[in-house]
Amino acid sequence: MSAFAPPAFLDKICARRDAPARLAALPRPWVFTNGVFDVLHRGHVQYLAQARAQGGSLVVALNSDASARRLGKGPDRPLNAEADRAVMVAALGAVDLVTWFDEDTPQALIGELRPDLIVKGGDYDMDKLPETALVRSWGGAALAIPFVDGYSTTALVARIRDTP
Repeated sequence: MSAFAPPAFLDKICARRDAPARLAALPRPWVFTNGVFDVLHRGHVQYLAQARAQGGSLVVALNSDASARRLGKGPDRPLNAEADRAVMVAALGAVDLVTWFDEDTPQALIGELRPDLIVKGGDYDMDKLPETALVRSWGGAALAIPFVDGYSTTALVARIRDTP
């Protein structure tokens, strides 16, 4: 029986404390986005590819399991543990770095990483987010990317649960 090396994409996953140094080694401009990314679907993949196209590297910050539970999506969410979500996101070619945050918002992590651009889904008014003001304070920018209609993890989970 032959041994297999771990997939190379696992190297994209790093602890928050290591994220600034790891990001510094990646090409700029740095694009930052965040979310739960609980059950990956077409909307997520398209969104992440569009986010990555805005710069030289894409860092994805995942809500920790505790942070995700505080979002009020349901008592059993996230369905996938943070380590499993990190592996799924890291496997995507558009993603260069994956880390976590435990707070309700990624504002403190954004301050630690100082990305050139933050990207959110189309349901956000970027001018109202404190993260936007923060990234603009060092000359960065903020962008909302439109949702892919018909794709949502919450709707997908509901559809699965309704299936006999």
